[in-house]
Amino acid sequence: MTAYDTTRTRATATLTESITAPHGRGRKRPYDTDVTRLLPRWLLIVVIAVIVAFIAVPVLYVVFGSVNSDVAVARGEYFPSEFTLANYVDIWSTVGLGQGLVNSILTAGAVAVASAALAVSTAYVLVRFRFLGRLTILRGLLALQSIPGTLLLLPVFVVFSNIASATGVQIIGTRWGLFVTYLTFALPFSTWVMVTYLRGLPKELEEAARIDGASSTTILTKILLPLSWPGIVVSAIFAFLLGWNDVLFSTIMTTPNTRTVAVVLQVLGTAQEGGAVPIYGQMMAASIVCAVPVVALYLVFQRYLVGGLTAGSVK
Repeated sequence: MTAYDTTRTRATATLTESITAPHGRGRKRPYDTDVTRLLPRWLLIVVIAVIVAFIAVPVLYVVFGSVNSDVAVARGEYFPSEFTLANYVDIWSTVGLGQGLVNSILTAGAVAVASAALAVSTAYVLVRFRFLGRLTILRGLLALQSIPGTLLLLPVFVVFSNIASATGVQIIGTRWGLFVTYLTFALPFSTWVMVTYLRGLPKELEEAARIDGASSTTILTKILLPLSWPGIVVSAIFAFLLGWNDVLFSTIMTTPNTRTVAVVLQVLGTAQEGGAVPIYGQMMAASIVCAVPVVALYLVFQRYLVGGLTAGSVK
């Protein structure tokens, strides 16, 4: 063996030992240096602080404005000189906020429950069974996500009007008509979320259940449903937010008695544009009240959201 081969062998052995040596024994891998950090630590802290401030300043402005007087808010005062809860009391008489909250909770809640329930069963059939047109349906679900809702506003309105003319059943202006509208848009997304989630569940559980004589319905309700709660919660929350935040369809498809809370806020803001002193304080208080159910929903189901959103990301 030449000197070159001897040196090469020793270098290879040293490199192999340094790579395979376990941590915690005084040995450090050559690539253990912090090369994965994109930014220096001080610059990373600055960037995070800027992002937090960018989010916190507007939110705090709304919170402070909701406990401040209308004149002070109109004057541009950020931090209130005198705290008051009068805005939270007046919003219930100034605008029909209570009725709007009830309509939104009933409509969005029904859409969330129905969408999640239908998505689980539909996704189970699409994932576990093979039939003609299965891939076409899956591709169609994905393609439907790229269609803007504004393009479907007029077709949906015309279809509901024709149904009402033919059957005499009024759809436009009712809560269940708005429910059907939201379900049309929420169901494809919820189904795709559940398809992704169910693909990650092991088939061995279903095979073991079939050996014991379980039917497809039993497998779905007794095995897959308890394991699919993260995905179900994600699909239900996104369906709920679709109905809660929508303004376009709820403006056209509702009457003053069936308006959702998003439309109520829009009407409140539009009505104050020509006023001498707009009721900014009440508008911000109403915004805080309308945001509380969504924030509470996220806080309650936070642990399910993390598992549901990351489902299918690692194969």
